[in-house]
Amino acid sequence: MSAQRIALVTGANKGIGYEIAAGLGSLGWRVGVGARDEQRRDTAVEKLRAAGTDAFGVPLDVADEASAVAAAELIADRAGGLDVLVNNAAITGGMPQTPTTVDPATVRAVVETNVIGVIRVTNAMLPLLRGSASARIVNMSSSVGSLVLQTTPGIDMGPALVAYSASKTFLNAVTVHYAKELGDTGILVNSGCPGYTATDLNGFQGVRTPRQGAAIAIHLATVPDDGPTGGFFDDGGTVPW
Repeated sequence: MSAQRIALVTGANKGIGYEIAAGLGSLGWRVGVGARDEQRRDTAVEKLRAAGTDAFGVPLDVADEASAVAAAELIADRAGGLDVLVNNAAITGGMPQTPTTVDPATVRAVVETNVIGVIRVTNAMLPLLRGSASARIVNMSSSVGSLVLQTTPGIDMGPALVAYSASKTFLNAVTVHYAKELGDTGILVNSGCPGYTATDLNGFQGVRTPRQGAAIAIHLATVPDDGPTGGFFDDGGTVPW
């Protein structure tokens, strides 16, 4: 492994993912920009490089097994290893998502990207991460996936989103189980909530900037070896499950 830290950020061609890549790049990291759209990926890499980040493009569709395997092979070839994986790529599935009216196909599509995609990419990258002295896995979740917050009287978590919200609850459970399995490896696995961030995912209605939303991922990617694992955090600290 090179002394330079290597990261892969999925969905890094725009929004929070781009800012995560930029933030890690500003720390001197080499960053793989994972994205399925070639033009947007190339544009993001060029922009990051112009700003001083050592970035390279990684063709990656998280919903495709062959794509994940090929991405791992490319990273091994281009970077020689991997220290941090940030699973950021996600979709909302559109609105409305009330449980009595949602098309089951919508739920299936959201889970395929937001949950199964995370498992698929993580497992493809694990052989590389195991070679790192201080590997980290960061799963970008959301407070709308918190069952505690969703069921606490007086807290408005927005409309019912049975596909998106439930996918983030599912993702948090996945985080816990990866942390349990990898507990003796030194690989720290955590979920992070970016807050209500203005991106095209929510029609730019959020109150936080993508750079602010990226902060928690950068923090969790850089926690020390005695840092937390199996937790759910935002900028304010622990988020209830």
